[in-house]
Parts: sequence; C-alpha cells; structure tokens
Amino acid sequence: MSPDVIAQLAPTGVLRAGINLGNFLLVTGRSADGDPEGVAPDMAREIATRLGVPVKYVPYKTPGELADAAGSGAWDIGLIGAEPARAETIAFTAAYVEIEATYLVPAGSPLHSVADVDRPGVRIAVTARSAYDLWLARNIKHAELMRSGSLDAACEQFVRDKLDALAGLRPRLLADVQKIPGARILDGQFTAVQQAVGTARANTAGAAFLREQVEALKASGFVAGLIARHKVAGLSVAPAG
Repeated sequence: MSPDVIAQLAPTGVLRAGINLGNFLLVTGRSADGDPEGVAPDMAREIATRLGVPVKYVPYKTPGELADAAGSGAWDIGLIGAEPARAETIAFTAAYVEIEATYLVPAGSPLHSVADVDRPGVRIAVTARSAYDLWLARNIKHAELMRSGSLDAACEQFVRDKLDALAGLRPRLLADVQKIPGARILDGQFTAVQQAVGTARANTAGAAFLREQVEALKASGFVAGLIARHKVAGLSVAPAG
C-alpha cells in the first residue's frame, strides 16, 4: 500500500466515510450502535478493510450537504451520486450501482412518455439537489422544476399543488404510486443515477486507489452480493468503468 494513499484517504488513522442517509436504497437501516447499514456503508467498510484501517461513518441527511463538505476535512470518501456539478470538487470512481430515474404522473395526465414531460407549462416536483435534480437542471428546457427539501415533501407538493409530474427514483415512485389514486409511472427513464465513491480532487493517489477497488468489487461479485444481502429492489450493478 502506497504511503500516499493512506495519507490521503486515512489521515486520521481511520477512513471517514460520508454517507447520504437520504438514499433509502443504499442505506436501509441502523445498527444497534446507530451506525448506518446497507449497500453504501458496506462498500465503505470493505474499502477501509482493503486500506487496513477502521471505518467511521459521517452521516448526512441529504446528498447536497455531503457534497458541500467536500475538501473540508469532514470526510475522506463520500458515497454519492456522481454528477458534473459535484465533480468540480470531488474525484469520482466509475459508478458501482445505477438507479433508474423517471416520472410519476397523476390520474388522467396527457403525459404518456418521458419525452412528453419537457413541455412549456409542465411543472415537475423534484427533491432539491438530488442527483436527478442536478441532471434535470442541466437538461430540462421548457418545463418548470418545483423543488422541495425531501422525498416526502416533493411527493406532498406534487399532490397538494396538482403538479404535472413527480421526478424520482423508480423504486421510490413504486411506493408513491400506491398512495395516489389513479397515478401511474411512465415507462423508461430520463437518466440513471450513477452511485459512486469520491474523494477530494487533491487526493490523486487516493482517487486512483478508489477507482481500482471499485472495479475489483464489481468484477468479483461483491457489489451484487451486497444488493442481494440487503434485499434491495431497483439497484443494478453498474457496468465496468
């Protein structure tokens, strides 16, 4: 193990892993000690094992808060959706898992495909600063994005304000559609959120180590095993980087 890798990824002697508690697919529970459990925490623990150091979880309520702390010294690695806006401060690996993002529309909606949604006058409910919100902000040309601070708040705003579409990860929308009479989920996807591991851009040796380890963990079946162990529907192992 290169001393530079240890110095960059575990400068305090432990690997401090930033975890987004708002991703219900990647964080599925809490241990008796209160630590997050799920695919993302297990990925961080395995990376720490390969570094030869203990792991310490640094939890954040939202991905935006985790991204804001990049380079601040609060965390050494962050497990978060890889987006160009975040890549300005975070050096990402290739994705280890992908999550399909699409739209839910209300009963009687004239919107029948993902392509129908980006039209003048269409209002889309979305969770602010989620990876798919960042994608929509770059790509939506005509519709209006109506942002809320959480997944639940976005769904509530969609219903309360009679918005035209609710953007989200398909697994979450499958739960939401059960609570909204007549609502339906559009086929296809507008993007697939690329969940990756990142570190501060200054950590060049550390970033190279993370890229190598993520590819090895995908190829070995480790990531697929985590998805199966935590019984997560809606996650798929990302292709080789």
